[in-house]
Amino acid sequence: MEKPLPNRRLMACLDLTRLGDSDTPADIQTLCELAARLPVAPAALCVHPEMITTARTDLDERGLQHVLVATVVNFPDGADDPARCRREILRARGAGAAEIDAVLPWRALLAGDADAVVANLRAMREASQGLPLKVIIESGELGSHERIREASLLAIHEGADFIKTSTGKARVHATPRAAETMLEAIAETGGRCGFKAAGGIRTPDEANAYLAIADRVLGPAWCRPSRLRIGASSLAEALLPPEAC
Repeated sequence: MEKPLPNRRLMACLDLTRLGDSDTPADIQTLCELAARLPVAPAALCVHPEMITTARTDLDERGLQHVLVATVVNFPDGADDPARCRREILRARGAGAAEIDAVLPWRALLAGDADAVVANLRAMREASQGLPLKVIIESGELGSHERIREASLLAIHEGADFIKTSTGKARVHATPRAAETMLEAIAETGGRCGFKAAGGIRTPDEANAYLAIADRVLGPAWCRPSRLRIGASSLAEALLPPEAC
């Protein structure tokens, strides 16, 4: 009998990520090659907007048409600028992005300006025009349980398809405690919104810890790629079986 593949569920939920400031088309092609080496294809590749076409073309050439290409907007600073959010999302859609990872204006939330946060979220939702919208709340900068919960609920109520922990560019990245707060907000609002853990997740054990929290809060049946993602770059190499290295 064939042995079950370790980390199969984790690989299927992976958003394989490359968001370096000096990324080149060759770097993105290497990322696509890594996606092709995984025994289970990732859910998506997440790249800068100018690399969308490179990623889509290379994935298609490798027979990975089902792997989505996601991109980032209002990134990484999370500006309080609805017009910028709208403009960047429209350009990303035009370039062929299939998913949008957009940074919430977390500084406005810390300043107590929830109205500004809502204005940006509405601009993001309107411009996405049906594309899955992952709202990055930058949980490490928000800090407290109360702020993380507030940001999560604002994003969910304004139509986010996922709430995401971190850009990976902040001082504090994803943490299990922040993830639990976010997942509890999702459960409280009916489980419609998805969850993405990202930022500093480098090993299968670290990634599986987030899967375990999601299983506990929302149930294993909920934890599928349409609802759960793990954003990482170096993690994928650790998931390769020895024969693929």
